[in-house]
Amino acid sequence: MFNATFTDLLLLALAAMLVIAAVVDVRTFTISNRLNLTVALLAPVYWASVALSPWPGVAVQLAGAAAVFVLLAGAFYAGMMGGGDVKLAAALALWLPPVGTIKFLILMSVAGGVLTLIVLAWHHARKREGRPEIPYGVAIAFGGLAILTQRFLNQFV
Repeated sequence: MFNATFTDLLLLALAAMLVIAAVVDVRTFTISNRLNLTVALLAPVYWASVALSPWPGVAVQLAGAAAVFVLLAGAFYAGMMGGGDVKLAAALALWLPPVGTIKFLILMSVAGGVLTLIVLAWHHARKREGRPEIPYGVAIAFGGLAILTQRFLNQFV
């Protein structure tokens, strides 16, 4: 139905949306619902481009995204993430196979930890009061981009 070039363009669009989310999150500490919805709504187009079967393919994608949402909703409830972060990670999971989703969560968590340490050090060095905000969209984008680039880099191995 679609060719590889179309699929690659969809992945490039996803990568661009992840970069936009990270940049906007750094500037405003928000990730828009419109961007999250766009990421989520383009996932079925991607599924069609790779000829993903409805069962079990699409069902597995939906279950993985739901699992990511539930897992990270706990982080939101604990005040560790914003709602936009949770929605972006879940929308991104719609694009990733199960193993890719697990790798994404690991990379996102590590990047989030490093980012948090950097922000805390910066906050402390500037002698600011209160709890600093963490633009977790940066960690989500890092994890997502790392997984997306594997598709292209693995062909050279």
